[in-house]
Amino acid sequence: MLPPRRQAPILVQLVDLFLMELTNWRWAWRATVITGTIAPLLSLLALGVFARDSGQGTLAYVLTGNVVLSLMFGNLDRVQSRFSFMRAMGTLDYFAMLPIEKYNLILATVFSFLLLSLPSLLVTILVGSLLLRIPIAPHPAILIVVPLAAISLAGIGALIGVSVRRPEEGGSLSLVVTMVLTAMGPVIIPPQRLPAFMLTLGRLSPATYAASAFRQALLGPVTGRILLDLAALAVFAAISLWVVGRKMDWRQK
Repeated sequence: MLPPRRQAPILVQLVDLFLMELTNWRWAWRATVITGTIAPLLSLLALGVFARDSGQGTLAYVLTGNVVLSLMFGNLDRVQSRFSFMRAMGTLDYFAMLPIEKYNLILATVFSFLLLSLPSLLVTILVGSLLLRIPIAPHPAILIVVPLAAISLAGIGALIGVSVRRPEEGGSLSLVVTMVLTAMGPVIIPPQRLPAFMLTLGRLSPATYAASAFRQALLGPVTGRILLDLAALAVFAAISLWVVGRKMDWRQK
């Protein structure tokens, strides 16, 4: 009998898996960046036209809400698409045989997509601020907000990807999750325009905390509320990664 394989240090696992995931996009990264930029810009244009006469406060929600859609839900869909593809092709069976932690594969996947989404995120912020005529004042806290927002739904994306029977189902399910979580709180729409029960439900959505953190870190001022937002995003990320890592058998057919 062969001796059990020893796991490499967690950081080594993460870096190796991250580099492996990046190599999968060495030919398709241009298309990924372009498509990830077009959708939020079109959304900004459309929503900006309707909200143009509503004041700077509403336009600020339009800008940061589209940043959340681009970063958080864009990466949610990419992660579920990647995992559903790996499950269909048997790649997850290969990873299951390696001495690695499951959550490291999820983190490596979302970090690779996060790197690819940074150009579109930057374009969305800069072009959006020009189109909507909203001055931005980036705070160093943005360096924490961006990765936490991307990771917070990574586990849900992986869970969708390994649970659906066909990749098409994964895309539909991730769209439903996006629409529900976006509508549950003041993400794109200001709180004064939402009914009270939606604001209450919004406390259960990570998108609410991500949008609040982005408004503070991009537009200012940064208040003590950002600590609550970051803590909530970290909790959502930890819970989703724990559920996938402990409860999901990636070898199931």
